[in-house]
Amino acid sequence: MRIAIIATGSRGDVQPYVALGKGLKAAGYIVRLITHENFAELVRSHGLEFCPIRGNVQAFMEDPKTRQVLESGNFFAINAHTAKASKSMAIDWAKDSFTACRNIDLLIVGVGGLFLSMALAEKLDLPLLQAYIFPFTPTKAFPAVLFPQFISKLGGAVNRLSHHLFRQIMWQGSRAGDALARQQVLNLPTAPFFGSYNSPLVQRYPVLYGLSPSVIAKPLDWKQTHLTGYWFLDEAPDWTPPAALLEFLERGDPPVFIGFGSMVNRNPEETAELVLRAIQLTGQRAILQSGWSGLSQDDLPDTVCMVDSIPHSWLFPQVSMVVHHGGAGTTAAGLRAGIPAIVIPFFGDQPFWGQRLATLGVASAPIPRKKLTANRLAAAIHRVINDQAMRRRAAALGAKIRAEDGVTNAVAIVQELKKRSFH
Repeated sequence: MRIAIIATGSRGDVQPYVALGKGLKAAGYIVRLITHENFAELVRSHGLEFCPIRGNVQAFMEDPKTRQVLESGNFFAINAHTAKASKSMAIDWAKDSFTACRNIDLLIVGVGGLFLSMALAEKLDLPLLQAYIFPFTPTKAFPAVLFPQFISKLGGAVNRLSHHLFRQIMWQGSRAGDALARQQVLNLPTAPFFGSYNSPLVQRYPVLYGLSPSVIAKPLDWKQTHLTGYWFLDEAPDWTPPAALLEFLERGDPPVFIGFGSMVNRNPEETAELVLRAIQLTGQRAILQSGWSGLSQDDLPDTVCMVDSIPHSWLFPQVSMVVHHGGAGTTAAGLRAGIPAIVIPFFGDQPFWGQRLATLGVASAPIPRKKLTANRLAAAIHRVINDQAMRRRAAALGAKIRAEDGVTNAVAIVQELKKRSFH
């Protein structure tokens, strides 16, 4: 069976689907990953077919206009900005994806490529399997990731409504681009005004979640839904850490890791100064992920080491705690390592994960990026470093997550569905 996976977004959005594709390939399927041009090396290094769609998400996020919108933290403004960009690329993405999907038997997709995948599945009569890395299915159990979690006090009906509103925000932002793709590339009728969430295309098969049931318990109203465990992509067997990093780790106590993934700042110099001041106030050793406004190792004290892209699966077990933006992938990697966290959410689903970790007792209360100061970060680091109960909870949760095999579980579901219904 030939499987195509459409995964769009930042590296943290794409990497879990590379892991899932790798597991499907090991089970004997032919797997191609349809994603942005800049992920060619990542996809091919794990033995998957790579089918590019035009565009580079990181370059888009580093654009000054995008930076300004992201810094606002206003999801509606962010969604409008990304919708405008998506509309401009809709025809190219549809052409690229249509070519890549013509001879496949199953299409797997996350939130990023969902609407395009619905159109492709309709055009090519393909089974469509939804596979998400953050909650997207309506439930009464908790609010949608976009909404403040305190609204759960208003009851299950409000929680469920928030998910439908979130879905509509995503769809309405994509609707214009979707219409162009359907009309000019796929020769399909325009999708309904409120979207195709209830279409038989998306209702026929179960929904997979690359999430741990130890982190989010499966809601009772999630029917035909599987929480398989996280889809982790470990470092390549021939990967070796930089010698300078090994030497730094061996020189003292486990350091604090501080990195904000693909997030960007309009004033990176100020952010770098803030973070270095916080580290100085705590007296801790630290590893900084690169991207701090041209800082080099020569600019840093001996207690701080700067790294480029280091696999979290290798690095996080070496550190004492993780300070991060709350992206789904980084959150999962920190939990798996069994270490506590401080989450500095920027936008999107990041506040949800920050609050979730705090509720689980494995992180301090999240500090929104707009409210981050050196003193607040230093106080949070000091509190987490010295909270032994939090460290024990993080270690216990990490052990549970490491005992799960999300990729194997997801592959088993695909294999069972193939026996029953896939053509």
